[in-house]
Amino acid sequence: MSRLAFNSIDRAAKVEKNGESSILNRLVRCTEEYVKNAVKMPALAALVLMGAGVLLAGCNKPELTQANAQALIQARYDQTPAVGANILVNDLGMRQGVTAKYWDRTKVYPNKFWADFTLTPEGKKAVKLPKGGDVIQWRPENAGDMNYSVVVVTAVANHLKAHDVKEIQDEVLPGVETAKGASFTESVNLDGVPDALQVIAHNPGNKLSAKRQADFSLEGGAWKLHSIE
Repeated sequence: MSRLAFNSIDRAAKVEKNGESSILNRLVRCTEEYVKNAVKMPALAALVLMGAGVLLAGCNKPELTQANAQALIQARYDQTPAVGANILVNDLGMRQGVTAKYWDRTKVYPNKFWADFTLTPEGKKAVKLPKGGDVIQWRPENAGDMNYSVVVVTAVANHLKAHDVKEIQDEVLPGVETAKGASFTESVNLDGVPDALQVIAHNPGNKLSAKRQADFSLEGGAWKLHSIE
């Protein structure tokens, strides 16, 4: 066989070997890439799940609505002992009380503008006196003193009422990670109070409602009433 033929066979063998080597190298590299990706995938999946958990935690944060806020405030009021409402009784109120037969004038003093009024049986069902007893001591400074008043307490005991909660706002409270707040109206509850006494309660000088501020904190995934100011 000629030298030319040997050279051709040798080159062909080298090409075949180089081809096999190239295929093998590519197979090894593909295998390595697959293994690397297989190792990376669980870690990547874990990161994705963690991120999703954080997003879900934020999305699942319960909303504090005005209705929910009012319910939390009212629940706090309902947990406190029910009490009678203080009513200021001025000159007009004293005359209305006589008309309603809640009290009668039982004594007039020499200056003609001091007097004692004694609660009637009907009056004792409607009101109590702050210092006890059944005699209202009417002691204005002079006959024309229209600013003088006394206090009676409704015999009916009630809880305060919360209503008209305004827009919920983000708040910053010491020691609280997530807080919100809202202003609302706190009112004296006159449920069960006789109509004539309710009329007296609405006379000038009586304050039956006030603006208050309630703060809330997110604890254990639920909103709780933090404080009322």
